[in-house]
Amino acid sequence: MGLQGYVGSGEDVRRIRRQEQQLEEERKKREAEKQQREANVSAAGFRQFGKGAAEALEAALGQQTVGLVTRAEFAEKQRTLQEQIAAHQDKRKRDELEAANKAKEEKQAKRAKLTSKSKLSFADDEEEDEDSPAANSTKPKAVASATKLTGIGKDPTTHTAFLPDKEREQQEQQLREQLKQEYELRQQIVKNEPLPVTYSYWDGTGHRRKVVVRKGDTIAQFLKAVKIQLSEEFRELRSTSVSNLMYVKEDLVLPHNMSFYDLIISKARGKSGPLFHFDVYDDVRLEHDASIEKEESHAGNINMLCCHLPSS
Repeated sequence: MGLQGYVGSGEDVRRIRRQEQQLEEERKKREAEKQQREANVSAAGFRQFGKGAAEALEAALGQQTVGLVTRAEFAEKQRTLQEQIAAHQDKRKRDELEAANKAKEEKQAKRAKLTSKSKLSFADDEEEDEDSPAANSTKPKAVASATKLTGIGKDPTTHTAFLPDKEREQQEQQLREQLKQEYELRQQIVKNEPLPVTYSYWDGTGHRRKVVVRKGDTIAQFLKAVKIQLSEEFRELRSTSVSNLMYVKEDLVLPHNMSFYDLIISKARGKSGPLFHFDVYDDVRLEHDASIEKEESHAGNINMLCCHLPSS
């Protein structure tokens, strides 16, 4: 509508112009609302994250087909929305896959970085030498040597004895176990060696005898061998047990659980002589010296408790 050929007062002209401006603003407003509605309809399927594809399609189609539409228009809009939803789902899957791959790569890179920090690296020196001709000529050899030295993280010329070293500790532990086994084997060989013991069975008078035992035998095993040796000659020993016998050596009563090997290696001594000599000999000296211990050995006595202990 225009004002050409219109004849009227100035007030009428101003009123017509205001009406034209209002009509123009309403038209622009309707155009903006239409564009906004179409944008909302096209994105309706993308906002249905919590719903399935069928529900999103139905909701978006219901918003876009408000009013009377033909069957062809309805089918066209439905097909367009299906394509948009499918494309959006494919894009979201690709984004999720890319994000997962990126997170995995970052994790691997972080792990590799932590591993490389635990080792000494001379990569900077190698990079500086790469530009020189000599470095280019020796590059294959350097690669080969680096391949051979894989797993070495310390400078072999540096003193690292004070640092913890798992491999060195394992070697030391193996050496300890080997030395322990060798020592136990030598001990077992010594314990199996024969040991002649001179003793005297006391039943009111002394009866000196000799029996051969092993160095590793205990006093109880020695008394058992003595009992077997003397039971044919002395009847009272046939009915008695080893626990009723006692072995007195150098004025000391030796316990049954002690072995001859313990007495020998400890160089034990009694009141009147050594406890690690089990034969009989006298210490004959031309000059007596109180600072030197006597080495004379006496035969140990085998007694029964009933004969040795005083009666009450």
